[in-house]
Amino acid sequence: MAAPRKEDVRSLIIEVAEELLAEKPFSEISLSQLAAQTGISKGTLYYHFKNKNEILFAITDKYLDEQWKELCQWTENADKDTSLHRLVKYILERDVAGVKLRLPLFYDAMIGNEEIRTHLIRRYQCFASLIAEKISKRTDKVSGEYFAWLLLLLSDGLSMHETIRDNNLDTDSFIRLTASYIEKFFPKNKSTRESFLIPGNSYSVPFIISCFDPEGNLCSAPIL
Repeated sequence: MAAPRKEDVRSLIIEVAEELLAEKPFSEISLSQLAAQTGISKGTLYYHFKNKNEILFAITDKYLDEQWKELCQWTENADKDTSLHRLVKYILERDVAGVKLRLPLFYDAMIGNEEIRTHLIRRYQCFASLIAEKISKRTDKVSGEYFAWLLLLLSDGLSMHETIRDNNLDTDSFIRLTASYIEKFFPKNKSTRESFLIPGNSYSVPFIISCFDPEGNLCSAPIL
């Protein structure tokens, strides 16, 4: 019987790690336990991953890669309405679940793990750029980069409240309401107001209002 390919063993390790991660925090999962559950020796495990960080990176990267592939397929489907408000709903619904995989990374980054911090920042920047590209194709009334980060930060917050089981927040209803507001503020194929650039940065926002500065002069101020 032929020995399993290296790619198959690596994939199996990641799969088992995901199953264990669904049951307990990553900090409570030992490499010995992971090797035993996978049916391999610790030496084989170390051959594919030098430490637990690399396993967690692999799980997170796998999820983000799958998420991005699905997003591309969805946005390129000519039979679907992929306008901005539906794009927002699609991203939030799928990313909230994925944030739970990133929470262990957040914790380790905050307590000083520089390797994890660097990896986490790099992946966020990459995913934000990809989302920004999709947003910019659907509206020129707001910075795609700004909107992408807004969605990722919102997704992180929603997921954290789900993690602590905050019964005061209905995540699904919140996402639907957010999408409905986006639909109102950014009508499809309709430009109701000029975009407005905030002095000092590149973010564009859709509304401006009249107000007075501290010296009593009439000025314009952006509202998000």
